[in-house]
Amino acid sequence: MIKDIQVSSIMAKEIVKLNLTDSLTNAEKLFKEFKIKHLPVISGGKLVGILSYTDLIRISLAETGGDNDDIINTTVYNMFSIEQVMIKDVVTVQAECSIKVAAEIIIDKGFRSLPVMEGDILVGMLTSTDLIKYLIKHCN
Repeated sequence: MIKDIQVSSIMAKEIVKLNLTDSLTNAEKLFKEFKIKHLPVISGGKLVGILSYTDLIRISLAETGGDNDDIINTTVYNMFSIEQVMIKDVVTVQAECSIKVAAEIIIDKGFRSLPVMEGDILVGMLTSTDLIKYLIKHCN
């Protein structure tokens, strides 16, 4: 039954993450390279925030539509740090949490993903896509 399935059984275990000292230009590169929408931010081995691609787009104020977009974005990104743009009050779930509870959090909060923890250690990311894939696989 779905209420008994743990988040750890469907989460992404290979985590692409940022260090608090990384640049927003590096964040954009990771978003594009790995085709992801959320990056956990780590400092001293601890989760300190999460940066979404939407957060990054919000600060890209200039939209020229021309050949200089990369230069303009880099200039804008250099005006901010990851710490200034990221969400600091991160909602997480524990790895043993049921996918039902995690899905309820995602729906109630309007999230697209949740960092998954074992204690205070980041061990995975659960996305709404992970939940939908699980449902498709198990709804016959």
